[in-house]
Formats: sequence, C-alpha cells, structure tokens
Amino acid sequence: MKYVILIADDEAEIRDLLRLYLENSGYDVLEAADGLEALAILKKEHVDLAVLDVMMPRMNGLHVLKKIRETSNIPVLVFSAKDADSDKILGLNLGADDYLTKPFSVEELLARLRSTLRRVQYLMQKDEGNASIFHNGELTIDYGAGTVSIGDHEIHLMPLEYSLLCLLAKNVGKVLTYQFILDKVWVNAIESDRSSLRVYMASLRKKIEKDKNHPQYIQTHIGVGYRMIRIS
Repeated sequence: MKYVILIADDEAEIRDLLRLYLENSGYDVLEAADGLEALAILKKEHVDLAVLDVMMPRMNGLHVLKKIRETSNIPVLVFSAKDADSDKILGLNLGADDYLTKPFSVEELLARLRSTLRRVQYLMQKDEGNASIFHNGELTIDYGAGTVSIGDHEIHLMPLEYSLLCLLAKNVGKVLTYQFILDKVWVNAIESDRSSLRVYMASLRKKIEKDKNHPQYIQTHIGVGYRMIRIS
C-alpha cells in the first residue's frame, strides 16, 4: 500500500523538492499552492497525511487545519518559520500531529512523517479489549469509548494527547521518564521528539488543568519526566 501525501505550500521550489524526496521514498504526492486549493483536494481525493505550510495565500495553514478537523482526523504536519512555543501550541490545539520549524532538513521531515504514520497505525491497531473507566478527581477516561471528561464536560484530545494521558493514568503515581514516554507513545522516537513531548504536554495540560500555573493532574519532574498525581 502506498500512502498519499498532500503538500500544501505556496513556494513551488519547496513543493518540487518535497515531491522528489517523497516519491523516491515510495509515497504518492498531491500538491496545493494555497489553502483553498488544499481543501479542494482533500474534498475530492484520498489523502493519508497532509503537510501544511502556515504562511499560504488565500487561506493560511492553521485555518486549513481548523477546517480539516471539522470533518477529518487524518494526520497533519504543520511547518512554519516561527519557532515560538506559543505558535506550536496553537497548531497542536487546532489538531496538528506534529510541528516543524523552518528551515528543516528533508530527512527530518521524512523521519517525522514516517513516525506519525506509524504512530497513527499503531493507535488504530491497539487492542482496547480490557475496556474500563479511569477516575481521578474530576478526570474521567473511558478507555472503551476513547473519551475524556473533566466533570460533566467532555474534552477533545488529539490521538497523541490521548495516548499521553492514558499512559500517565495507567501509571498513576509513578514518575515516567522522558525516554519511557517517547518509547511508548512515539513508537519510533527520534532525538528532537523530546521538545515535541514538552509542547504536547503543555497542550494536554491546557485542556485538562483548571490552573496551568498550579497543575492538579500532571506534575513535572525537571530533568526526569512526568507523573500523574493521584487525587483522593
């Protein structure tokens, strides 16, 4: 099976370069020169993963991502010239599966693309046979339904955020090292994924914590990892 990758970028040179490398790596490639063209392709073509540049004419990449998430959970990689964590968190909150900062090497993009596709495939194949419900304070995880709630309010998590939360919940009270989390959730982690873990964890906390400055559920152990606190 060949994966179909959509590249959306207004710079033809970048699209040509990525197409060459992706096709040589065994992928089929579709191209869009702006955000509206990307959405039009997604409506009529099968796409396994979309790569979106943030700065595009007619509709920028984040608006495209927001539109995609209204109807689809296909993996999306976003890249931008901005390196601020706030921009990464915004992209992740809108539903990006990963975020790359320009300039990046094609090898890094290919590694992240492969990692994202493997991760999604892994999550789809995971056996949730022992369905149960986890409670911790106001936090509820229904493993069978794949839902997360705080009190009576259901919150929407991206697949990777959900996997991070479930891993912490199934090891509640234990400090999980960065490497342990990367090995379990990223499946095929690469060195730079540790910074992505920090960004995803910040995004997850923003969704489940009432006060981000005084986290109730997820505790950081600086230089070591993270722990879910058991709330009586």
